[in-house]
Amino acid sequence: MSFPDIILTILTIIGSLGIFLYGMILMSEALQKVAGKRMRRVLSSVTSNDFKGVLTGLTITGAIQSSSATTVMIVSFVNAGLISLRRSFSLIMGANIGTTVTAWIIVLLGFGNTFNISVIILPLVALSLPMLFSGKSHLRSWAEFIIGFSILFLGLQFLKTSIPVFDESHVFIQGFEHLVHYGFFSVLLFVGIGIILTVIFQSSSAVMALTFVIAVDGWIPFDMAAAMVLGENLGTTITANMAALVANRPAKRSALFHVLFNLAGAVWVLVLFHPVILGTDYLGNLLTGSSPAADLSAVPFGLAIFHTLFNIVNTVIFFALLPFSERLLNEILPQAKKRDRERSKLIHLGSTYLSTSELSIVQARDQIKIMSNLVVRMFDMIPALMMEREKEEYEKIFKKIRKYEKITDRIDAEITKYLIRVSESKLSHEGTEQVRHMLKIVDNLESIGDAVRKMSINIYTKNLDGIYFIQEIRNNLHTMFDLIRNALLIMAANIDSEEPEIEYALDMEKQINELRNNLRKEHIENIRIGKYNHPTGIVYTDLIHLCENIGDNAINISEALCH
Repeated sequence: MSFPDIILTILTIIGSLGIFLYGMILMSEALQKVAGKRMRRVLSSVTSNDFKGVLTGLTITGAIQSSSATTVMIVSFVNAGLISLRRSFSLIMGANIGTTVTAWIIVLLGFGNTFNISVIILPLVALSLPMLFSGKSHLRSWAEFIIGFSILFLGLQFLKTSIPVFDESHVFIQGFEHLVHYGFFSVLLFVGIGIILTVIFQSSSAVMALTFVIAVDGWIPFDMAAAMVLGENLGTTITANMAALVANRPAKRSALFHVLFNLAGAVWVLVLFHPVILGTDYLGNLLTGSSPAADLSAVPFGLAIFHTLFNIVNTVIFFALLPFSERLLNEILPQAKKRDRERSKLIHLGSTYLSTSELSIVQARDQIKIMSNLVVRMFDMIPALMMEREKEEYEKIFKKIRKYEKITDRIDAEITKYLIRVSESKLSHEGTEQVRHMLKIVDNLESIGDAVRKMSINIYTKNLDGIYFIQEIRNNLHTMFDLIRNALLIMAANIDSEEPEIEYALDMEKQINELRNNLRKEHIENIRIGKYNHPTGIVYTDLIHLCENIGDNAINISEALCH
């Protein structure tokens, strides 16, 4: 084989893997569009026990066909406080079992002797075309799933035909044979190859398909292929840990658990490598009548058995070690200092954008909850600021409001940037609408923060200028403050609820408007009779106007949530 032929072959293999990966991404995104909301709800509600967490992680990974996407999502949810650190452990273990589903699909449909799926790839695409141009979004999503599924196996077919078949005397085969004759060092070498390839391609499933093909073609024996699969299982942990680089400590611990889980599993498998390989070979021979170690056609089935047994047994072992794992990770990554904790609360999104666009919406929604609670706390400082007479104390409150307003601006920028990135990906019609409403909600929350800041400036200036509010003004303002606080609490409850209600929000908006109208009439009369002077009236009416703005923003948010 000449040098140009070698280059062409390498590019053909990489291109085949690219088609395989594209099909997997398309299939995964289509499934998210069909069932994204249901999966988000299932994941966020996993709080009862570890066994349920394992089943949930298995189900979601089996559905979206990507353990990396699932683990990144889990780490992101821990970072946002949506799920606990302990519960993330069981979800990650389940995700590791779920990723074996991909291997079985590839083996049974791509390498099966009884059915060749390549025969029906083009007919499947043809049948999906009418749905692809349908006006119904769920039909288009199912069409994308079928096309992605077909492209995946088309890529696998290309991969199988692009790997050259050499006889035993060829230099490539001799080179690989040379590598496998170093005993346990060879096992470690192929584990390392599996890790490196998975880090490069960012998909253990794609590298596993490549492993199946080169093993079937006789490039490497069954035991070295199993070592590569072990390395691929380790390499897939890099994605979640990259996402956790800018996350908080619990999220870092969750990502580190993924490494610990797979690394500890790899260690015990390597210690018992030959007995495990013999056991897998025996089981493969028992189930198919062919030995993976002796029959090349049985290698994919044997590797799928090895991959599945490794993750199931590892999960069983770790299930009893979860409390110890949590204590160990807390020791390795102790709680951050107070300043670091405060900073981490503001870095919920950053680079932890999920490759699963539909599931990314959960991440953004949780940050909106945090932002809404923040503006409620900001507004709660206004009555205290107005009542405080000690200069040192009200300056302290004033500075705190200013600090919170800067935080809301920063969160607003983060969420908006994040949602724009999510909207650039393929979303269902429902997901697109959710993103649009979220952008509106974030904008209104930021406006509330600005209004509270302006109120604090008015009160601060009033104190500096020696403007005095008579008891009637103070009573009127406190009545308005109570209504605004109730409106904000209703708004926050709607943001936190799966089924927000508009009735209470509308009733509160009506009460605010009625009070505003009454206070305006009283104000005009009080100015006319000289009950207080114009400077006092200006500050008073400005505060009422800002309260009204906050009420308008709160009802805008509730309406956006209910549409």
